[in-house]
Amino acid sequence: MNAPESTRLYVSWFRQAAPYIHAFRGRTFVIGFGGEVAQGALAQSLAQDCNLLAALGIRLVLVHGARPQIEAELARRGLAPKYHKGLRVTDAAALECVKSAMGVTRLEIEALLSQGLPNTPMAGAYMRVTGGNFITAKPVGVVDGVDYQHTGAVRKIIAGEISADLDQGNVVLISPIGVSPAGEIFNLGMEEVAEAVAVALRAEKLIFLCDAPGVTDGRGRLVGAVTADEAERLLKKPKRLSGDRGLDRPCCMRATRAGVNRAHLIDRDIDGGLLLELFTHEGVGTIVTRDPLARLREATIDDVAAIVGLIAPLEADGTLVRRGRELLEREIGRFSVLEHDGVVLGCAALYPFSRDKAAELACLAVNPDHRRAGHGERLLEYMERRARKSGLRQLFVLTTRTAHWFVERGFSEAGVDALPRQKRELYNWQRRSKILGKAL
Repeated sequence: MNAPESTRLYVSWFRQAAPYIHAFRGRTFVIGFGGEVAQGALAQSLAQDCNLLAALGIRLVLVHGARPQIEAELARRGLAPKYHKGLRVTDAAALECVKSAMGVTRLEIEALLSQGLPNTPMAGAYMRVTGGNFITAKPVGVVDGVDYQHTGAVRKIIAGEISADLDQGNVVLISPIGVSPAGEIFNLGMEEVAEAVAVALRAEKLIFLCDAPGVTDGRGRLVGAVTADEAERLLKKPKRLSGDRGLDRPCCMRATRAGVNRAHLIDRDIDGGLLLELFTHEGVGTIVTRDPLARLREATIDDVAAIVGLIAPLEADGTLVRRGRELLEREIGRFSVLEHDGVVLGCAALYPFSRDKAAELACLAVNPDHRRAGHGERLLEYMERRARKSGLRQLFVLTTRTAHWFVERGFSEAGVDALPRQKRELYNWQRRSKILGKAL
């Protein structure tokens, strides 16, 4: 009996999520979110998603903001908010509003994380939520003649105490308030606190739930991955940064350069965006890394299974000549792979004919879900460089179905006589593959 399509898709997704579940267990994630997320339906969804992450063995540190709550408290007391260069000026009256709003917001988040009613996504859950005076703060001081008063900056994170709580299986909830050694209270930025905590804990991930999609290109399309250097170049275009992105993107850049493995920017309005970003290869936000996620490298014996998975469908439909696993293992040194965030998305092989200063490019394959991302071109360019480095002058391919793709990339049709003699003698006349060549 065939299961419904929705069931098959669910089972397929669940199976594909298994590698991420294995990789994330025992890792530390720091999740920063603003006061907008801490209220309404967004808060309920976040609590459910955090419950799932904790159940999977992920060590969670949550850093919340309270900007709209502070604004509401100021308005209730008839006070006007004061900002300078996007940073709140916290005088004595505003500090009282900050303390009140932070306290209420924190209690509401703790209540959401403590749910466990039957017939809900949090049935049977019990998350122990802890906090403490983990942050030592210092005053921002006077900038451009403006005294920020009780607005502060992070001086030190007491990482050992946070780690001790995480070791006990607790979820650590941190409010962006710090205390100086003299006992003064300072209002801190949520983004700065989340960054500082992630760096101090050497977290696997720093995640921000933002007021807009992550990084977008010139046409407004979401960019799935950028390096810290690429993000820095985008920072030089002020019109491209609105809302939270002008605050959290620099934090992501600094954090990845300081040792945090990955930073993520996710649109807070996407229901389940946190899970989609973490447990699917495509994700729904922008991932920021110190080094590029995608890399081309020579294959190793550990890549054989991935290569088999890539080429098996193409062998089945006759696009590629069938190769056995044993042959692949013997010839693995001929192969190169394109790897993205630890997943092999493409492969190609180079068979040199040194006497003729030529090589056959074979077994060029890319995962079907990623064929429009330019990975085929990158593999081709990489193999051409590899051939030139070996002193070869001619590259040729034999293909039955992709001749136009190669012609569009500089190859020209040729006859059997153009092949090296050794390859010419092995030409399969029944298959009648087209021969295309390209001078290097």
